[in-house]
Amino acid sequence: MKFLSTRGRAPQASFADVLLAGLAPDGGLYLPTAWPQLGAAEIAAFRGARYQDVAFAILSRFTEGSFSADELRADIEAAYADFDAKDIAPLVETAKDEYLLELFHGPTLAFKDIALQILGRLFARALAKRGGRATVVAATSGDTGSAAIAALGGLPNIQVFVMHPKGRVSDVQRLQMTTSPHANVHNIALEGTFDDAQSIVKDLFADTAFAQEVSLTAVNSINFARIAAQAVYYFTATAALGQPATFVVPTGNFGDIFAGEAASRMGLDVARLVIATNSNDIMARALNDGVYASGAAQPTISPSMDIQVASNFERALFEASGRDADWTAAAMSDFARDRKLVLPRAVIEALRDRYSAFAANDDETRAAIADTHARTGRIIDPHTGVALAAARKMGHGHAPVVILSTAHPAKFPDAVAQAIGSQPPVPARLSGLKNRTEKMEILPKELSLIRSFISSRLRG
Repeated sequence: MKFLSTRGRAPQASFADVLLAGLAPDGGLYLPTAWPQLGAAEIAAFRGARYQDVAFAILSRFTEGSFSADELRADIEAAYADFDAKDIAPLVETAKDEYLLELFHGPTLAFKDIALQILGRLFARALAKRGGRATVVAATSGDTGSAAIAALGGLPNIQVFVMHPKGRVSDVQRLQMTTSPHANVHNIALEGTFDDAQSIVKDLFADTAFAQEVSLTAVNSINFARIAAQAVYYFTATAALGQPATFVVPTGNFGDIFAGEAASRMGLDVARLVIATNSNDIMARALNDGVYASGAAQPTISPSMDIQVASNFERALFEASGRDADWTAAAMSDFARDRKLVLPRAVIEALRDRYSAFAANDDETRAAIADTHARTGRIIDPHTGVALAAARKMGHGHAPVVILSTAHPAKFPDAVAQAIGSQPPVPARLSGLKNRTEKMEILPKELSLIRSFISSRLRG
């Protein structure tokens, strides 16, 4: 299996290359040169299968040539050994033809664990084979940081730098990152937004001399290994239902919903992919108006989606353009300069054939949380609430509907309390979190200072 850059100016790479690099050297994002295909009979046979076995069947298509079957299987089994749900991603019915796909049963109680627990093990394995070291830099809107720390903390020859927007994540999200006991974990509270943090990460990669000097890599959703691992639960959910589903996905950086497109391109019959955004509705506006234009990120009760630049949208644009790397490179250059991109008719039509998009504000989100609790007794987090509110706007005729439930409600107790009048119970994994010592550096959103901080910690 070989991978190419969406911008067409980087040499093809193996899965191990993509895993360790994260971002392509031309600034693009990696995708397979051709999507591997799974037949209808094989997909149907996933019904009732162990999640780990489905993950192996799908990921082995991408890892061939980089990891042996035994290596991949061992890392998948180890990755999911500490999940609280036997099914890893259980499907729960909440109404007729409406389901929650619970993705928060891993170590940090967020969907990021499903991919990062595998990625971390494969990453360490690939690094051990090649020797040397790696410097992981992650921008996080809340959950990627803690999941990356849980996956990579304490591993040899890896230093992990996590930037979160200061004051724009929940207290639980922050504490999960900043109380890590591992010496190879370094937290930065950035005086800015997630978009600022994400921009700094891209600029660090663009500084090729620095990137090569420190062996820079990324583990957030620009890393294709994350996309491949997240595609698995689209297959398991569809197989469990026995028919195509409409998936409603709370969307920030576009990685989780693009994993649904990846599954579709691999042969999964998907009825519809629905983008659910909060008031930071750049993706809803892009799909509905045909103009991809960023503004100032607004703080909401669903902070992991407070994003105005969705990095993985580049992958969707590349596919919608017929894999036109020249157009994609020019479009991303124009957007970086103007913060606005008018989508060509052919591209927007191709996107609309696959995606719909709806936005929900905080009041609508709280109402969805309250309604779900009143009807079912279940407590959901605000990101799931955004997706449920979007599903209501979608109307009927799209059955069955699967809402991706991406985080445990206890990670956002204040938002939940606003909706139902009380905070959710604290799970064992979060008990005592507030009593632990925090370690983080507060830094302004200046590239030179972030680069100097990383260099100084690596020297130390």
